[in-house]
Amino acid sequence: MNTTPTRRSFLGLSVAAAAMAALSACTPAPAVSGANRILPTDVLIAEIETARAATGTTITATLTPAALTTTLAGKTITTAGYNGSLVAPTLRGTVGDQLNVTIANKLSAGTSVHWHGLALRNNDDGVPGLTQDAFAPGSQNGYDFKLPHPGTYWYHSHVEMQREQALYGALIIDDPNETLVYDKEWVIVLDDWLDGITGTPTDVLKELSQGMGTGGGGMKGMDHGNTNQGEMDQGGTMDMSHMLMGASSDFLGGDAGDVAYPFHLFNGKDPGNPETFAAKPGEKIRLRIINAAGDTAYRVGVPGQQLTLTHTDGFPIQHAMVDAVVLGMGERIDALLTVQDGYTPLLALAEGKGQMTYGLIYTGTGTAPARESLPTALTGTVVDGGQLTADPSVTLPARKPDRVHEVHLTGGMMKYDWGINGHRFDMTKPFENAFDLKAGERVEVKFINDTMMWHPMHIHGHTFQIGTKGARKDTVIVRPMETVSVQFDADNPGQWLFHCHNAYHAERGMMGVFSYLS
Repeated sequence: MNTTPTRRSFLGLSVAAAAMAALSACTPAPAVSGANRILPTDVLIAEIETARAATGTTITATLTPAALTTTLAGKTITTAGYNGSLVAPTLRGTVGDQLNVTIANKLSAGTSVHWHGLALRNNDDGVPGLTQDAFAPGSQNGYDFKLPHPGTYWYHSHVEMQREQALYGALIIDDPNETLVYDKEWVIVLDDWLDGITGTPTDVLKELSQGMGTGGGGMKGMDHGNTNQGEMDQGGTMDMSHMLMGASSDFLGGDAGDVAYPFHLFNGKDPGNPETFAAKPGEKIRLRIINAAGDTAYRVGVPGQQLTLTHTDGFPIQHAMVDAVVLGMGERIDALLTVQDGYTPLLALAEGKGQMTYGLIYTGTGTAPARESLPTALTGTVVDGGQLTADPSVTLPARKPDRVHEVHLTGGMMKYDWGINGHRFDMTKPFENAFDLKAGERVEVKFINDTMMWHPMHIHGHTFQIGTKGARKDTVIVRPMETVSVQFDADNPGQWLFHCHNAYHAERGMMGVFSYLS
């Protein structure tokens, strides 16, 4: 298999780069009211896709989103997922492979797939109302694009609250020039779960949308010493209010979350039924950890043993030894762990919520630890991906920004009216208050959090660098009253959504569009 670009590929890339440069240099930026936007159907997008390096290999898969019935924590639930399972297929290929995925929609509503973290062609980004129409119930459609860069990514529906069910899965893109040495790999998807247990994600959104002042006496407080808080009692009863009050994290800068969850999942398994990963003492495992949750950050670590962090959001970093790492919703972390004899618990603590989920590494000896015996805290050296430093191989070349956008994160819990620069996004008018840019520019984005809540901010279709030498990422935690400045090169024309990856904040308006102008 040819894993290097051909001369023709390089020529094509040069042509595409020249086209973008010409657009940037020769065409004056029009006023917003009459903006000439590079839409997903523009011929330039197809030309750039054709010019991308290719291996000649095509990876094919079929995803069937549909209702499914399964068991969680001893309770039969009905939800929605891909291919009849809470654990969707892990899709995998190598940089330059063609990914061809058929979506056979058996849901009762339209759906789509967003390929989170990929700088792919705009018309396959999967955002109904901006880059495509939703795939209708009963239809069969698909996505077909080249895998542009290596790393740990994931895919999920981008239609309303569907991602808050099981409509997500892992996407791994292998690097043909990988230098990391390890014996085994464990792909881990974390999620906060309530669908079919305490209600539905739509129920939650409806309640939250009424604002904090209308939750009544049923709003949940928190007992941070009790890892089972919020779970069903022995009689199977539960406070049915979904609004969470009192969850707090110093690491996140205060309020840790809005939503009360009965439990959290580790590769589709609840804490009473942990996944077990077989290994041998001394083996080195590459952990690929994905936070697919809607409202929960996870503090991940192994009690008494450090992790070596190697990548964040798919891109290599300068290796860091830590006791735990915190992942906001949408973020990914790759880490190395050397296996010790017996059972090793890999904990994922719901940051500020007093709950946990976990998996076990097993070498064939010893006794599995009881859930009640596991630590309820991970302390020591604790970081998040935004605090790491990029490997020099992926650092953006130093350059003065051509365009600077100030993005104020606004709104609050009282009215649950989240927004950007005081504006609640409306997908029926996606270009209202859009942030314009042009191909070839270096763009600086200042995420300025004017709220009392933390927000994991995600940009579609690009990876950015934090500051001038920070990690390369597509999702970054922005704490209350904090400003995080990021830069990216405008090298992927189209119309690109950006938003808070708290599912409920996004649905209530904390979204915007980076819009390429010709």
